Amino acid sequence: MADAEALKRKIKVCMFDQYGTVVDMQTGLWEVAVDFLKAKGWTGNAYEFVTWWRRTHFENSMIDALLHREHMPYREIGHLSVRHVMTRAKIPHTEEEVRWLVACIERLKCFPEVPEALARLQTKYKLVVLSNGDPDMLEEAKKHHGVPFDAVISVAEANAFKPHRATYEMAARKMGVAMDEVLFVANHEFDCVGAKAAGMHTAFIDRRKRPLAQWPHQPDLLLPSMTALADAMV
Repeated sequence: MADAEALKRKIKVCMFDQYGTVVDMQTGLWEVAVDFLKAKGWTGNAYEFVTWWRRTHFENSMIDALLHREHMPYREIGHLSVRHVMTRAKIPHTEEEVRWLVACIERLKCFPEVPEALARLQTKYKLVVLSNGDPDMLEEAKKHHGVPFDAVISVAEANAFKPHRATYEMAARKMGVAMDEVLFVANHEFDCVGAKAAGMHTAFIDRRKRPLAQWPHQPDLLLPSMTALADAMV
């Protein structure tokens, strides 16, 4: 792990994943899914349904990135994924319901400690989102998470999903900084590995207390919360 004091002298931009790092995706979608699935008469576990949905979405976004074709929007990957999961679970559904469920991603709220922690960080660094979400989804989300980021960047500009190297390089160029002047912050191992491999410094927010695989691209900081990140970096 890196020395936080050394990072503080070097870092100009703190860059964040949005879904699952800034906003609580699992809880927010579970709250939506509970009533939706109950109304459908489905007796499975709503929390597990959301996990299945999110994992399928991730797998499909990686397939899209590896095709090296035109980037499929995040929203369309979402429709593809939640439709597939409901079909496999034998949950009757309409296309309108598929679209509604995915649209709920735009209305997710922050983890409780995030606004205060990011306000502290913003006294010293530029704060930026780099998200797999579509530009219009990220714009709508601003109304609900309420964090005044200095910039919100969609990977659509790089024609690939994270953790493709091009996404991180594009974001650094847009902010006018070198790769090693960015601290990329995520609650997802794949995102930290991708950013570190691309040349950024990384902070892993280990809310779920899960061990990291022994990648050669380990995070510079391993922290339990955004509050701990602010404590370390301000």
